[in-house]
Amino acid sequence: MNDNQRVSELLRTAAGRLEAQGANPFRVNAYRRAAGNIAGLAPGVREIFDRDGVAGLDALPGIGPGIAAAIAEILVTDRWTLLERLRGSADPMASLQAVAGFGPELAKKIHDTLHVDTPEALEDACRDGRLSSVPGIGARRA
Repeated sequence: MNDNQRVSELLRTAAGRLEAQGANPFRVNAYRRAAGNIAGLAPGVREIFDRDGVAGLDALPGIGPGIAAAIAEILVTDRWTLLERLRGSADPMASLQAVAGFGPELAKKIHDTLHVDTPEALEDACRDGRLSSVPGIGARRA
């Protein structure tokens, strides 16, 4: 996975986590917009950062100072403190309930049966067939 894809994926994950926690929709959309812009960027995000620093990232369309700093942190440390905090503080039931049609009871069944706690992990369980093993979920719903 190249840097653009990785940064884009992390920004999307943060947007999903923030949305599940009821964060400001403008903030959520800013992360999603930035993820899309980074994914389609012609010069690599690392190349821009190495050449122009945080100011070069901030100059990209849809990237403000906060997201530019986050991208720089990811590129320099291979970690993102905000996303780590979001992962640690996220309520798995709330994350699963963010999926359309999943209420508290079904989210609990999925979490307890598969130990799935994010929409991304739920998608993986759906793809590999594990979701249909949860009581009350048939093949059609999976």
